Amino acid sequence: MDHFVVEANKAVVGVAVRVAGGFRFFYSDPRFRALDGQVFRRARALAHTVGEMALRMSKLEEGHAAGGSTVH
Repeated sequence: MDHFVVEANKAVVGVAVRVAGGFRFFYSDPRFRALDGQVFRRARALAHTVGEMALRMSKLEEGHAAGGSTVH
């Protein structure tokens, strides 16, 4: 596998391309721009990071939809 589509919450968020040392992520969803160009040693590590990021985003969106606010 030289490349694959990366999804979060059933939506495409980018692609991963095999490079020396692992897989490089290229975003297609601007919310995942922070990961653009990062190399992950394993596809599983990339999937985990994207999943965690998507989970944090969905929690933030739920808080805003409910009128709540989050301070970091």
